[in-house]
Amino acid sequence: MSRLRRHRAVVATAAVATFALAACTPGSGGNGDSDETEPGTDATSEEIVTDISSLGDVTLVVWDQEVRGGQNEQIEQLNAAFMDEYPNVTIDRVTQSNDDLTTTLRLALTGDDAPDVTQVNNSRSQMSQYVAAGQLRNLDPYADAYGWTDRFSDSVLQNTRYSEDGVTFGEGSIFGLPQVGEVVGVYYSKSKLEELGLEVPETWADFGEQLATIKEAGETPLMLGNLDAWPAAHVFGPVQGAHVDPEVIRTLGFGNEGASWETEENRAAAEELASWVEAGYFNEGFNGADYDAVWQSFTEGTGVYLMAGSWLGPDIEAAMGEDVGFFAPPPVEAGAGKVTTGGTGIPFAVTAASDVPDVGAAYIDFITSEDAMAVLAETGNMPVVETAEHMPEGGLQADIYAAYGEVTEEGSLVPYLDWATPTMSDTLGQSLQSFMGGQLDVDGLLSTLEADYSEFVSSAQ
Repeated sequence: MSRLRRHRAVVATAAVATFALAACTPGSGGNGDSDETEPGTDATSEEIVTDISSLGDVTLVVWDQEVRGGQNEQIEQLNAAFMDEYPNVTIDRVTQSNDDLTTTLRLALTGDDAPDVTQVNNSRSQMSQYVAAGQLRNLDPYADAYGWTDRFSDSVLQNTRYSEDGVTFGEGSIFGLPQVGEVVGVYYSKSKLEELGLEVPETWADFGEQLATIKEAGETPLMLGNLDAWPAAHVFGPVQGAHVDPEVIRTLGFGNEGASWETEENRAAAEELASWVEAGYFNEGFNGADYDAVWQSFTEGTGVYLMAGSWLGPDIEAAMGEDVGFFAPPPVEAGAGKVTTGGTGIPFAVTAASDVPDVGAAYIDFITSEDAMAVLAETGNMPVVETAEHMPEGGLQADIYAAYGEVTEEGSLVPYLDWATPTMSDTLGQSLQSFMGGQLDVDGLLSTLEADYSEFVSSAQ
């Protein structure tokens, strides 16, 4: 049993105790009734109720995609602590996979079945559109009441800021808050690396040479389950980071004016990815393989490297124990800053249709508080704030925290590329799937991505 599992009961008890101490929330503590503000309009800080125990019996409907082991564990603990703190509130939790939530939320927000609080991907394909349609509540008044701009750095809050029309990304009002930090890196089997006489690579070139060595030894160098198309972006992102200036990647990722996909640097990145496919570095049938099935296969001994996000850490460590490690993609030159994809977990937002927005905002404040960060860390999740304070003493999570620190403090954490435009999620996923499947060449890949990006940028001006 892992350290995280052993501490579950202790953390649950501690969570209730620490949250009891945090009952007096900051803010106005105004006596206004949240129902005075019509759904879809913005409350003022004077109208906000932060003492939600005064609101009577309330059922709060929350939709989330925290379905994996460590993710589910932390949200279950925090939900229980919240209801202990506020006995008048009953949380009706609905869990779905990320893909299912994306589909059902889009339908629910246009109908009569919208939840009160939901996780919303902060990409232009989702949050941007919901903001523009007036389907998410502007959380600026709650940010003032609860002190969120003091708790969260600008580098975190920029990921959930939009203008009211949903056009400008990275600036404007706050429409959600995340719980966790994320970094895409490389999981590896320590025993297999040792058997092959290899060590964690110091440069990007070393990494490439190792892939060839592993293949020659009869092992699968890289594991990938790309059936849903989006996972390939978490492979291409680090490859792009080895060839393209981080500021250019940020411009492309945020969908801002001033960059292009059709450059020699992006071409070099695409060509390297194509060479990996041609050399047979990925598992057979990767384009038709299920994401969860593949990483689980990795934990069972198939393959040497898995390029994926930090969110898989708790489950992978539970399965592999001390045999698994993690590192940020190595830099082009030894000692230089590392570049990789990452940011924050999927934020929690309050829907405009909710008739209990004060309760929804109090819930979001509760699950993203400093005390909540301790619960997140104890259940194997990497807190988006207070990260260094909660770094584990050892194990896989220590590797992940270290990688996150290296990239955010000394390197460059660049945004997920599918955030760029309302259609880039589909465009990027489908294009990379076709590209890695041999149906699209380098020119076709880059021109397709450029068309999506440039069309959006020109229309948004």
